[in-house]
Amino acid sequence: MTVSVCMIVKNEERVLARCLDSLEGLYDELIIVDTGSTDKTKEIAGRYTDKVYDFEWVNDFSAARNFAFSHATMDYIYSADADEVLDADNRKLFKQLVDNILPEIEIVQMKYGNQLEFGTVYNFDEEYRPKLFKRLRNFVWIEPVHEQVRIDPIVFDSDIVITHMPESNHSGRDFSVFEKAILRDGDLSDRLWEMYARELYLAGTDEDFIKAQSSFERKAATEVSEEMHQILCLILTHAARINRDVHRFFKYAVKLVAGEGCSEICMEMGLHYEAEGDIEEAAIWYYNAVFETAPVLKATAGNVEPLRHLIEIYDHCGNDELAQAYRSELEKYN
Repeated sequence: MTVSVCMIVKNEERVLARCLDSLEGLYDELIIVDTGSTDKTKEIAGRYTDKVYDFEWVNDFSAARNFAFSHATMDYIYSADADEVLDADNRKLFKQLVDNILPEIEIVQMKYGNQLEFGTVYNFDEEYRPKLFKRLRNFVWIEPVHEQVRIDPIVFDSDIVITHMPESNHSGRDFSVFEKAILRDGDLSDRLWEMYARELYLAGTDEDFIKAQSSFERKAATEVSEEMHQILCLILTHAARINRDVHRFFKYAVKLVAGEGCSEICMEMGLHYEAEGDIEEAAIWYYNAVFETAPVLKATAGNVEPLRHLIEIYDHCGNDELAQAYRSELEKYN
């Protein structure tokens, strides 16, 4: 089995060589697509391959990756990013995979690790991602009767862990891409609306929420699923609290509280009442965030964040017993 490594890069001079050195000997072809670097990225890339291409940035990561994939000629394509590293143990696992992969496997997932250490916009330190793709797919018929062509790909979950080591998180860049896509296309897929909301909650500044507010309001006024409506209302509740717009805050918060609720809306209510000086009411909502609801966008909204507020409240009130109880609970998540 042969492997093409495909990458899209821009201003990655500080990390590109580190990534490519960790992949040495694991591929048969290296394709690097530059989307407008102004540093030495292309010079560094040229030391490793003569297949370095320019692609004019059009605010579309898929377009850039498709361009890179179009130049691949090997059996499988490994999609790498410049801020990734394969350590020695996982290089061995990658080599074993290449030597022993079954020909029917079309996608290999690998664990994306070390996500929390560098402030990236993820809830979990390790999660599976599709990373290795069969370049050409063979369609086959299945079922002994009422036969049909197999549509779903055959996916293998490997034990390979890719270490993610970014210099900074890319949320600011992503927010710009989201907004430009909305202006261009008028809408996003449900998956991208959820990703936009998740990135806002995990890494957005107050300014980012305020900029996004009008887009989320327009989307919330359309017919969407119950799950999507919940996500949209969460962003709008948060934006309203930042703007101290009490009318809008309760307009969207009540929609969520009247339903099943979630940890994030309980946090929003707690933060609102704490800012108003109603500590007892705030504590009730923080408690609900931890013990009565579950998060939908930000995992720490259901444990670490409300527990810290509860500890602070009961420390301030002199209730050492409750403060210690919540400290013990918090230790579970550290």
